[in-house]
Amino acid sequence: MTASNTLSTVRVTSSEEVGYVVADAARAYAAWKRTPPRERARVLDAIADALDAAAAALVPIALRETRLPEDRLTDELTRTTFQIRLFGETLREGGFLDARIDHADPEWPAGAPRPDLRRMKEPLGPVAVFAASNFPFAFSVAGGDTASALAAGNPVIVKVHAGHLELSRATAEVVSAAIEGAGADPAIFSLVYGTEAGRLIVTARAVKAAGFTGSIPGGRALFDLAQSRPDPIPFYGELGSNNPVFVTRGAAETRAEEITEGFIESVTGRMGQISTKPGTLIVPRESRIVELLREAELPGAAPMLNDRLHEEYERTLAQFSARHGVDPLRGGRSGAVRPGADPAPAILITQADYLRANARQLLEECFGPASLVVTYGEQDDLAEIAALYPGQLTAAVHSEPDCDVEGLLEVLAEKSGRVLWNQWPTGVSVSYAQQHGGPYPASTAPGTTSVGPAAIERLLPPAAYPGLPQERPPQPLRDDNPWGCPGWSTGGPRGPSRSRAAGPGRATGPGRAIDRDACQPGQGARQPGRGDGQSGRGAGRGAPARRGRQTWISPRTRTVARPPTQTSRPSSWISTRPARPTWPPWAAVYRAGTRPLPRSHCAIEPLRLPVTGSSRPIAKARTS
Repeated sequence: MTASNTLSTVRVTSSEEVGYVVADAARAYAAWKRTPPRERARVLDAIADALDAAAAALVPIALRETRLPEDRLTDELTRTTFQIRLFGETLREGGFLDARIDHADPEWPAGAPRPDLRRMKEPLGPVAVFAASNFPFAFSVAGGDTASALAAGNPVIVKVHAGHLELSRATAEVVSAAIEGAGADPAIFSLVYGTEAGRLIVTARAVKAAGFTGSIPGGRALFDLAQSRPDPIPFYGELGSNNPVFVTRGAAETRAEEITEGFIESVTGRMGQISTKPGTLIVPRESRIVELLREAELPGAAPMLNDRLHEEYERTLAQFSARHGVDPLRGGRSGAVRPGADPAPAILITQADYLRANARQLLEECFGPASLVVTYGEQDDLAEIAALYPGQLTAAVHSEPDCDVEGLLEVLAEKSGRVLWNQWPTGVSVSYAQQHGGPYPASTAPGTTSVGPAAIERLLPPAAYPGLPQERPPQPLRDDNPWGCPGWSTGGPRGPSRSRAAGPGRATGPGRAIDRDACQPGQGARQPGRGDGQSGRGAGRGAPARRGRQTWISPRTRTVARPPTQTSRPSSWISTRPARPTWPPWAAVYRAGTRPLPRSHCAIEPLRLPVTGSSRPIAKARTS
């Protein structure tokens, strides 16, 4: 069966039906937010297992609707279920709640007594999720926005993308059955169809946040709608990005063939329908890269995801090609755009001076297999060219260790959410340290990420509870810590002590119980420490936080601090060998790139802090 050339159609969800869906989600929220993290993790695991089991049915549907290759769809589904399980591990660890307890202190040195104060992050309510067209699994019905919202304790209402309606329905059936089979309320997950239904869920009073992946016009319209409500809500939109790649003269001289090959693969992979596709390549004027690209064999024409994207690609590429200062390098005016035929990759070329004069037009995102090569004269021009770009998801630098690119890196760090060194921006690893976001228009919330476990932080606003009786605060803020979640707790009336207890019984002082497996209720037995708990040296996991001493204890490391004075911070930190991690067998470790950023070019400096899982110092961003 051949792929359809038009967007699918379906009966849209009426305003009355949207009202029912939102009301059900609001009702289900009350119980879902109180569900212990370990139980939510069990539900997420059930969803991931069900999706894996249904792969043989889901992938052929995606193949028919999206025109993407089968192997790419299979890999994408694997990435999707991996990320869902990764959120489950985040829930089991429990640190995402950022629970903090300040016990009352009548001698608090801030000028007034300190009350008993307890703070943690909590769910905010039903979340609207807008599915994307280009990743029918990873950024759609069961994608990262859905997984992070459910993990945080928020019900999800997904506005289905018209590009893969049948797949969306099939995926939703698998997810809903898994949720119900795991004993959770099916109303925590639902779908709506149609543009108007999308507007209605953004403006519904019970909906408290929205996530979006798509175009700048569509995302900006929804962002404005979310902000125009009587009670504005956060709108986490990933919109558009050009993703420039800068090549220094040294890199162009030593690795011209390698850079040319990597650039073509990054631009044409998945027919350029990726938000991180490099839209411009900035190279030295005399570089061999230009000739290599002129002679290179590009992939042949292929269909795009749908006719609307095809038409938009043709329009944007025609505008670029029509400019008198832009010439075809491969494709472009030479016939890459042929009405009625599948689009072919196109590489255009211009000079840095022309880019400076027409930056607004030439830096527009062209969603598809096209890119613009920009030639420059002096390497000092790179920082100036970088300053022309608006906010970006990524920016890449291909350089050699002896090249002076500090000025360029400083500009790119302000312009981009992710700065790559000798790597290509396509292929976003799902991992703990990932950052997928950037200044507007790359995203509407540059301080957040939509990929990786850190995405859960977007949907958990903090709340504080001063002076509540022990039986009143949420479970992670009680001294007996029934959920066994890690957190901070002050241990004495002077010189605040800081402890991150990885188990039940967070209350500080002798006898405090610490369990290595976080967020596992019912395991309150104290774990023996490596020392007597009365001195900084030799105290390990399970050692009680002594009054006036500062300690951080986490599930995967043994880290203790020397006692500070009343007026100074700890003079040093002692970090012992990390405890053996308890990762599940599916948690693979990825290492991207073979050319790490030279230390002389890093815009970071080491800062000695208590470290989880490693004895090396944490990197702190340098500020000026």
